[in-house]
Amino acid sequence: MLLINKDVYDEIIAHAKADFPIEACGYLAGNNNTISHSFRLKNIDNSPEHFSFDPEEQFATYKKARNLGLKIIGVYHSHPYTPARMSEEDIKLAYDETLYYAIVSLAEKKPVLKIFKVNDKSVIEINYEVQV
Repeated sequence: MLLINKDVYDEIIAHAKADFPIEACGYLAGNNNTISHSFRLKNIDNSPEHFSFDPEEQFATYKKARNLGLKIIGVYHSHPYTPARMSEEDIKLAYDETLYYAIVSLAEKKPVLKIFKVNDKSVIEINYEVQV
């Protein structure tokens, strides 16, 4: 079972709301099957339909995580107007089968967070538990 720290869960929801109407994005970090930290990154595309990271910011975030004894284990982004599901573009860009891919949807009144793994273009929704 994948565990996600409640503070991280709250943070990525807050990030999605703060960056609305553009897609918020960032990294999820932790160890084993526990997501204990999130790192906000800037969506340099500044778009409500897709995102890209700044390579320098990506590298700095990997270094910061490593210095904290953490491993980057996932990527998150928001869907401001669409459901929390992997789009065709999301699947195409999910190049690392070891990462979790989290999507926050703001399409409904209450935000929805779903987490996926992508294996050879096959999408698997991952059950998770928010850990207090």
